[in-house]
Amino acid sequence: MTDPNWQADLDRCAGAGTKWLREQSLWAIRVYRFGRRVDALPEGPRRRLLTRLYWLLFRLVETATGISLPKEARIGPGLRIWHFGGIFVNPGTVIGADCTLRQGVTLGNRAENGPCPVLEDGVDLGAYAQVIGGVRLGAGCRVGAMAVVLTDVPAGATAVGNPARVITAHPSNPPHPSGEQTFEDRLPGEPLPKG
Repeated sequence: MTDPNWQADLDRCAGAGTKWLREQSLWAIRVYRFGRRVDALPEGPRRRLLTRLYWLLFRLVETATGISLPKEARIGPGLRIWHFGGIFVNPGTVIGADCTLRQGVTLGNRAENGPCPVLEDGVDLGAYAQVIGGVRLGAGCRVGAMAVVLTDVPAGATAVGNPARVITAHPSNPPHPSGEQTFEDRLPGEPLPKG
């Protein structure tokens, strides 16, 4: 049985045929997809055996590539990871379809057992971007390299800096009238202004 999510991941890589053998980021995605399929199996000896195999593969690939994609995270089809190394995704994270991560990205919580990020479809994260806490990145938004995102980013917007601030926004979500909406100017969970 073909995994449509895995096929969508491959489709985002040009010349995907045997590219998964040469591209380390695809190793991590493949092991993640395998782990999700194992979790969907009915309880029993086969599932227990395959779960052990998953954990062995997970640790090997995590160590070899520096990419940690635990099977507990929810990741939509078409994930693309450019380059590899230093990529950590908290098990509570949700990643939509056709998202892009680059080296050094961290998606995690701010406190133990705290909420984790939700990335809607088509989110693009630059190298070493850090998205921390129960924030939502809207569909099609972009986060610049080395940005530290601590609050929501609206759909279609571009956010950069530490702490991240919106520098451009989709016409349906214009930036703050000053043009310099900084995330620290509002409380966590407070919606972004509409204009």
